[in-house]
Amino acid sequence: MAASSYDEALRRLLVHEGGYSNHPSDPGGPTNFGITIFDYRKYTMPDAAAADMRAMKVDEAKAIYRAKYWDAQRCGELPAGVDFAIFDYGVNSGIGRSGKVLRRLLGLSDASSVVNDEVVRAARAADARRLIVDICDERLRFLHALKTWPVFGAGWGRRVAEVKAAALAMAAGAARSEPAAANAPGRGVVPLEKTAQRGTAGGIVVAGAAAASQAHQTGARPVLIIVIVVAAAVLAAGGWLFWRWRQRRRQETSASVQMEKTT
Repeated sequence: MAASSYDEALRRLLVHEGGYSNHPSDPGGPTNFGITIFDYRKYTMPDAAAADMRAMKVDEAKAIYRAKYWDAQRCGELPAGVDFAIFDYGVNSGIGRSGKVLRRLLGLSDASSVVNDEVVRAARAADARRLIVDICDERLRFLHALKTWPVFGAGWGRRVAEVKAAALAMAAGAARSEPAAANAPGRGVVPLEKTAQRGTAGGIVVAGAAAASQAHQTGARPVLIIVIVVAAAVLAAGGWLFWRWRQRRRQETSASVQMEKTT
């Protein structure tokens, strides 16, 4: 994901975080835009009260999100989709947990939660889509074990499902753009068709995300939404592989024709 994608990641996150709240079951106390009063006191106003939290400006929240969660976890250096999954996880459950989970899933020691150069290299070498699924599945298991699950569980489940769908779509989009960026079409090579790309993996991912969103809006259970997302990801991968095989065959045929014409 490019550095500018922080704005898109934050936009998606703020949809889940909402505005001001002060739920008695929320250990974070008064919260606005997902920022707790403790973080607001640390980064902006040391003596902030509930009224100050209610008056918080969205730009203040954005600055805290970038410093405490995005930059601290080096999200701008992580693969597309993985960055958003870890960013949202860190905001929801703390970067101490999200960092350890990322390290553990990459086969590294989770004695520390720091996302360092070793973690970044391992994340870039991993299968981004598989890593996204593992991160979100572990996150859901952790949330389900919390004593506050009966109060917040339905909303948490929907959030994790939506993060997974969005993150997988980001990863699929990056995978489609890499071949075109790395190799410019040369003589005897059939250019990649944008319409074909949209009709295979991209179309399936978009359709899956739309189906998951519709299921969410109709009150479907989180497990059903997760099944929809995973099924879309599997179909997208199969469609993309078939499309690449067809393109290679066309390129080989075109190259053969060019050689016959020159002999």
